[in-house]
Amino acid sequence: MRELSYIEAAREALTEEMARDSTIFVVGEGIGRRGGNFSTTVGLFDRYGPERLCDTPISERGFTTMCVGAAAAGARPVVDCMFVDFALDAISDLVNQASKMRWMSGGRVSVPIVVRACMGIFSSGAAHHSGNYYSFFAHIPGFHVVLPATPADAKGLLKTSLRSQDPVIFLEHRALLGLKGPVPEGEYAIPFGQAAIVREGRDMTIVAISAMVPRSIEAAQVLEKEGISVEIIDPRTVAPLDIETIRRSVSKTGRLLIVEEDYAPCSVAAEIAARICDESFDDLDAPIRRLHAGFAPAPYSPSLEKAVIISADSIVRSVRELRAE
Repeated sequence: MRELSYIEAAREALTEEMARDSTIFVVGEGIGRRGGNFSTTVGLFDRYGPERLCDTPISERGFTTMCVGAAAAGARPVVDCMFVDFALDAISDLVNQASKMRWMSGGRVSVPIVVRACMGIFSSGAAHHSGNYYSFFAHIPGFHVVLPATPADAKGLLKTSLRSQDPVIFLEHRALLGLKGPVPEGEYAIPFGQAAIVREGRDMTIVAISAMVPRSIEAAQVLEKEGISVEIIDPRTVAPLDIETIRRSVSKTGRLLIVEEDYAPCSVAAEIAARICDESFDDLDAPIRRLHAGFAPAPYSPSLEKAVIISADSIVRSVRELRAE
């Protein structure tokens, strides 16, 4: 397989799908000639022009509302919000219109819109550029919430998103954008609701979300030298959530640690823990543990940011503590 960066793989998916489907267009700030703040649309303006690469003013609610209407009328808009924090400016239109329209129309009107944005604490993004918020969107019926952690998944899941008949929240952690990895040649798409077993193990299950996947792999390599075998599950999508793959892993290992950067209260990790307690309680040999970033807005100071984020070392410590239970 060839090797691509995460952002190159996602851009390849968008390029191929725009060539396949002329109803796909992209709207956002700086996504035209400049190619996007994170190079999400580099080269596409020259290929598809201003009608399909629509640069906008700073007006998230305005262009998101426009795209909800365009999706309902038969187009397939991609709203590039740059940071998921900025998607919150359009929250009423997303929650009260996009997520509900198929239900309220008795299935007659679909809203195939993809809201694409970066998320996560990284490189002094500070409080307005470091949100995760996927737990909130997963709480709302009608959304698919997609969190790829590898270049291959970024391409395969974006293709599925661009073909979905329902609104999709497609979130890319900034710490992953430069990550390189194998990406298959040829056509492929990854179904929603299908978790990946990233690494097999026998002593512990880690469910890791988004950028916590490579950090958990790093931790597992350290723990392997201590004789602790860790299995790592990447849900890939949290709406729908593949609880069955997690349940099968826990039935084998007997211990579960959930690692996500989002805040602990009302989180996806809390949902996973509740479901496993309900469905697989007899398989557990120890209490379920959760590891989250600090419950505070992301600080600008690098030293303070380091204090709130999840590192491979903190994952190692949590595994050791849970192993001792």
